[in-house]
Amino acid sequence: MASATDTRLTEEQRREQRDRRRFARRQWARRWMRWRIVVAALALVALVATAVWLVFFSAVLSVTKVTVDGNRLLGPDRVLAVAQVPMGEQLATVDLEAISRRVAVLAEVEDVDVTRSWPDGVRIDVTERTAVAVVELGGRLRGLDATGVVFRDYRNAPRGMPRVRPTTSTGADALAEAAGVVAVLPADLAARVDHVEVQTIDQITLVLRDGRQVLWGSAEQSELKARVLPELLAAQRAQVYDVSVPESPITRPS
Repeated sequence: MASATDTRLTEEQRREQRDRRRFARRQWARRWMRWRIVVAALALVALVATAVWLVFFSAVLSVTKVTVDGNRLLGPDRVLAVAQVPMGEQLATVDLEAISRRVAVLAEVEDVDVTRSWPDGVRIDVTERTAVAVVELGGRLRGLDATGVVFRDYRNAPRGMPRVRPTTSTGADALAEAAGVVAVLPADLAARVDHVEVQTIDQITLVLRDGRQVLWGSAEQSELKARVLPELLAAQRAQVYDVSVPESPITRPS
């Protein structure tokens, strides 16, 4: 029969064995965790290195095509010639701002947005100017946008589009004022305007298709003037309508 001392020794030996096994498992778990961290770090480094190689060095993500959208007046070849997109360069390193600045120089362009089209393209979205009037300059009939920028040629003035007639002393600022006036006219009122005479920024006159004149003054309060004028035309027949002070419009027989 085993003594009490032998029994205690046996239990202590079993505890020691269990402790050694638990310690070994903990050691193994710590070593495995360290290896997992090392493997994960190596995998991450490899992934980053591959991504860097693909984006900055591989021919897979280099520029092979350029698309132009939004252009009606401008031919795509003209936009591409000015844009000077570096074909074959890594798409990630292409200077989009430089391309935008070059395209924005074109008179027909009001706004331009250049973006990357992954994996191998550059997209140029063009917003072209819209003519609100025509003006004859140097013997050429040119389109005039709402800000006074001259940007296109016409053989004949489009139907219903007013013509701006500057004098020899009319400056660019006065021309821009006249364009701003035309831009705020409602379509039905603009269609009644034959031409706009402009001398200075505060001497703008609308000449209607029936020969009547509208003294507009400057471009200030143009929206209010555009609301007052139709009511004045409908209320009273006159040769001259003065809306330069829209709160107190006046008319004259001649």
